[in-house]
Amino acid sequence: MSKSAALPHIRVLDLSRILAGPWASQLLADLGAEVIKIERPGAGDDTRSWGPPYVRDEAGNENGPAGYFLSCNRGKKSVAIDFTQAEGQELVRRLAAQCDIVLENFKVGGLKQYGLDYESLKAINPRLIYCSITGFGQDGPYAPRAGYDFLIQAMGGLMSITGESDDVVGGGPVKVGVALADVLTGLYAAVGVLAALAHREHTGEGQHVDLALLDVQVATLANQALNYLVSGQAPRRMGNAHPNIVPYQAFRASDGHIVLTVGNDAQYIRFCEVAQRLDLAGDERFATNAARVRNREVLIPLLDEVIAQRSQADWIESLERVKVPCGPINDLAQVFEHPQVQHRGMRLTMTHPTVGAVPQVANPIKFSETPVRYDRAPPLVGEHTREVLEELLGVSEMEWKHLNDKGVL
Repeated sequence: MSKSAALPHIRVLDLSRILAGPWASQLLADLGAEVIKIERPGAGDDTRSWGPPYVRDEAGNENGPAGYFLSCNRGKKSVAIDFTQAEGQELVRRLAAQCDIVLENFKVGGLKQYGLDYESLKAINPRLIYCSITGFGQDGPYAPRAGYDFLIQAMGGLMSITGESDDVVGGGPVKVGVALADVLTGLYAAVGVLAALAHREHTGEGQHVDLALLDVQVATLANQALNYLVSGQAPRRMGNAHPNIVPYQAFRASDGHIVLTVGNDAQYIRFCEVAQRLDLAGDERFATNAARVRNREVLIPLLDEVIAQRSQADWIESLERVKVPCGPINDLAQVFEHPQVQHRGMRLTMTHPTVGAVPQVANPIKFSETPVRYDRAPPLVGEHTREVLEELLGVSEMEWKHLNDKGVL
């Protein structure tokens, strides 16, 4: 007997686009929720055209969706509705009346003109969980401003601690290589709506969940934020080094880089044994992590010299044997060829309606009783419009033709 997903009883109306909102709704779809993605007729989500690369068809032509769109839209039904028109707005309101969650990432107040803001939809469906994702939140002096991931990484402090120090050749601020503020906001949004659903189970009340990219970026500065709040000193960029642990960074071996992540003093002693440098373990300047952090400018050049004398494979094999964490810096080809990544099933293939097989990166959550569901590839624009409107709203053939003729669908 096959096991059911966790959220098959939940229906989500997804008015979001780009990444943060779609990341949240894809996660909910993976967990079994029915997700109805509202898109502009014809064009759809902007990320459909954010390429190359695009998926190639059997003839080798790039006729498929952009890889960007594929990254965050599986498991959803696409319904194409122009809600700038009054009849489109009414359709969305009728759908919201039958949904548990609404996700949207318009500017503050952007949906009010269409009667699709929280207060308007709450009047129709008091049990509704309505999640708004914006750059700066629903209130405050910056609330009206647009916020994009790159901007938020800069304003939220992440770029002040990412990259090499300014006094190093090539130093300066660097953004993270993926839109991390968007992705993390999507994760927080999913957690927020699930918490709101749990509250609704006890009270029957829906609520408005307010997510800001800037808030999330500040919240996820983690130890770096507390390093500042405890010390009063803003952390500096340190390249691949760790502010609180030494040695914990990349080193150049004789034929490539390794990453060494020594998390405690016992691991450091074992590293020194493998390196045949027990003098570096016995030296009081390096005997404890606190001492190594204070004296990193002395220790790191010594370790650079030691590690450069042996090959990457030699170091990794020798250190893994004594359980000192280390590893190579893999590119994405190496990542998806890695035996552990393959064993965990992190790459999968789904069947797309026009181009056949399309790749996907699996959800990392492994449930024992409510497995993640992969039953629908990222959809075509409006692929499920007729199905959803007929099944949920009872739209007749005459009404369908009328809406089509007016360009509402």
